[in-house]
Amino acid sequence: MFKIESDIRRAATLPGTFYNAPEVFGTSREKIFARSWQMIVQAESTVKLPHDAMPFSFMDHFIEEPLLLLRDGKNELHCMSNVCTHRGKILVEHPGRIERGIICGYHGRRFQLDGTFAAMPETEGMENFPCADDNLTRLPVRQWRQFVFTSLDPAFPFDDWVAGMERKTGFLPVEHFRFDAARSRDYLVKANWALYCDNYLEGFHIPFVHKGLAATLDWGAYRTELFDWSNVQIGISKGGEEVFELPPDHEDYGQSIAGYYFWLFPNIMFNFYPWGLSLNIVRPLQVDLTKVSFRAYVWDAAKLGKGAGADLDLVEREDEAVVEQVQIGTRSRFYRHGRFSPKQEKGVHHFHRLVSELLG
Repeated sequence: MFKIESDIRRAATLPGTFYNAPEVFGTSREKIFARSWQMIVQAESTVKLPHDAMPFSFMDHFIEEPLLLLRDGKNELHCMSNVCTHRGKILVEHPGRIERGIICGYHGRRFQLDGTFAAMPETEGMENFPCADDNLTRLPVRQWRQFVFTSLDPAFPFDDWVAGMERKTGFLPVEHFRFDAARSRDYLVKANWALYCDNYLEGFHIPFVHKGLAATLDWGAYRTELFDWSNVQIGISKGGEEVFELPPDHEDYGQSIAGYYFWLFPNIMFNFYPWGLSLNIVRPLQVDLTKVSFRAYVWDAAKLGKGAGADLDLVEREDEAVVEQVQIGTRSRFYRHGRFSPKQEKGVHHFHRLVSELLG
């Protein structure tokens, strides 16, 4: 559908039609997001003990696939369809505990905690029953530190997806970071989801859009490193700011790193600061409307309000303002596509290449 040149020196960006055409938005839903890994939000706090269960939608208001996450009696996580294989009723409607199996409230069909069909009343005379179609469809479920993910049909392995992040932040006790509801909020951005990602994936705009952030980071030393299905931007402190205390065996040891900004294809950002983690989840709603959920996880509260992660709300509002202007500009009959800065926009080029690969 869209071909992006592999050599960034010759490549052009995705065209304006990508960000504005409803048919492209629909194709992206199926070919990109339905094949992606997505976080099961609140799983770490809701499904903690054996027999805990939580119904959820794969992507709210975008891919409304009813799913169920639960822990069985052996404390193993399972993710499966939350739709009864008899007549399609939603099985579990509210978070809670499931002790004796999953029971449909419509006709009493029962499933084991791993989704296997167990029993149903009034089945006399049925042939070829039960069969594989009577079991609930199981989905892969993976965990990175405290965070849980699933996919409807993954296009790439989970371990490859998180490998770069684990390599860079493995020294941090991320599983002990604590969710801070007061610092977490949702934003509505009047722009295509991919424009939000484009903006996130380059530090090129920092001196022009984020004056406060630019005062803390050494823009000349700002860099992007690419992995197979993710990339990271590394912010170097100008001096006097909070930085990571990297262990001697870390590949970045000796550098004054104020922030690691990880993007995991297609729509999840993990922003690590000396105080903890700011997690951004980008959810498409319409071709020109996006919901961005910020979730804060604090590790060292004494370092809050300092350095590159000091005023994230202001940075977000500055980003929203410029991205919404870009959305308007991409609709222009005079705009076709742009070009990549080889030094500053490696992350955007990487993103566009992956998009073109999955769209075929």
